[in-house]
Amino acid sequence: MNAFVAAALAALLHITPTVILVKTPDVVRRLAPGADAFFEREVHLSDPDAHKLHEAVDWSPADDVLKFYSAKHGTTLVSVMEFVRVDTPHGPVEVDVGFSTEGKISGVVISKATVETKPWVEEAIAAGLTEAYVGLAPAGRPAGADAIAAKSGDLPHYMAQEVDKGVARALAAYGDFYRAE
Repeated sequence: MNAFVAAALAALLHITPTVILVKTPDVVRRLAPGADAFFEREVHLSDPDAHKLHEAVDWSPADDVLKFYSAKHGTTLVSVMEFVRVDTPHGPVEVDVGFSTEGKISGVVISKATVETKPWVEEAIAAGLTEAYVGLAPAGRPAGADAIAAKSGDLPHYMAQEVDKGVARALAAYGDFYRAE
């Protein structure tokens, strides 16, 4: 695809450049406080497992590979993290989810958005979006958008719905495919 076609397509979809809202080291500090060692684990999905995940949350991870990041302090597990990209008509948003040792969400950080969506995401966060997910177990349904509906405008609420998708994907992946070491 030549540069002109790519630019025309981006203008048609009005996708603006991606911006970093929270740098990765800060995300890790928030989701895995006190951790001093980190390990990546890839889970390669079989065709039936990939289909199961797609049916459950309308998502297929890149190359059918899930990546989980274990955070430890010494030999003690502190957190498991997953970073999920949600592609919206306005561009991508990255939803970073931390799981406690009990298997529940311990925190959510939205680390990337686009220039266009950044103010919407920031308003959603200020309305309490990320706090709405804490304590949610893999069988739960993310309802952060519902939690901030009365406290935010239409566009922040829309972005919160997109973040709900990312959290749902992380919950499904963790619940169905993460196995403790």
